[in-house]
Amino acid sequence: MYNVTLIPGDGIGPSISESTQRIIASTGIQISWDVQEAGINAIEKYKDPLPQQVIDSISRNKIALKGPLTTPVGTGFRSINVALRKEFDLFINLRPAKSFIGVKATFKDVDLIMFRENTEEFYAGIEHYIDAKKSAAETIGVVTRAGCERIVRAAFEYSRKHGRKQVTIVHKANILKYTGGLFLEVGRKVAQEFPEIQCNDKIIDNMAMQLVLNPHQFDVIVTTNLFGDILSDLCSGLVGGLGLAPGANIGYDAALFEAVHGSAPDIAGQNLANPCAMALAGAMMLDYLGEIEASNKIQRAIADVIMEGVYVTRDLNPEKHVGTIEMTDAIVKTIEKM
Repeated sequence: MYNVTLIPGDGIGPSISESTQRIIASTGIQISWDVQEAGINAIEKYKDPLPQQVIDSISRNKIALKGPLTTPVGTGFRSINVALRKEFDLFINLRPAKSFIGVKATFKDVDLIMFRENTEEFYAGIEHYIDAKKSAAETIGVVTRAGCERIVRAAFEYSRKHGRKQVTIVHKANILKYTGGLFLEVGRKVAQEFPEIQCNDKIIDNMAMQLVLNPHQFDVIVTTNLFGDILSDLCSGLVGGLGLAPGANIGYDAALFEAVHGSAPDIAGQNLANPCAMALAGAMMLDYLGEIEASNKIQRAIADVIMEGVYVTRDLNPEKHVGTIEMTDAIVKTIEKM
């Protein structure tokens, strides 16, 4: 029995969270879910988007699964994701981008892993207006040697554990000679400890172009916070979009797994949402817990249901589709037959 904090989220979050609970249960893995509210719902109840009880729950359980949360643009409402990353020092943002047969996408057989540094640089929250009239604002991006070292090492250790052959370090050291230069310098030094893994580097703008020209030339990618945020969504687009994009935020003492797409309030409560990103995040969580067989079952079942193309949501098959509940039923039945 595992104790896991569950933050269902808002919008479509509660429905896809329920789907994920059912899918995980069908593997036989027993989880005691500690359900907590954050985001808009928490503001209405507790006057705080991230109440202390949520932090206390994750501190106890060390593992959390989170549905999408709405963060209004350009307001004082703090990002729950950023706050949780800082609170628990979740310095690894791990984003796989993998092709599924039956999904309309530009490329086939894509299998990329993105390691994004998650706590430093321009997302560290060091920003302010520089005058009383608020006519100009400044954001400070801090990059530390220790921060660079641990994210690059995580990428290489993952590659060694999972039999990956190549790590690409993405940077802008030609222009950002100090921050970008430090990241590249540390990355090359860490790479020397993993001689069996090929290491190369790409400047960020060239990397974006190369990904859309031929993503198959890449394997594991490691980069800084802002570049990683942009490239991870680009990679998701290569395989059909965010509907199939799980993510993990991992530190030394805690880990949080999530669907990385938005809360889609316009379709909330209508049995329309694709449950796969959240379910795949659940599979990543099980893999992290060492439940490899159960994780693989979920991934194979989702792949089989998508490939069959019958019991899938509207985003996957606009002509003939079912709802969130019916697609979840199909995934559960496929797991139970394994």
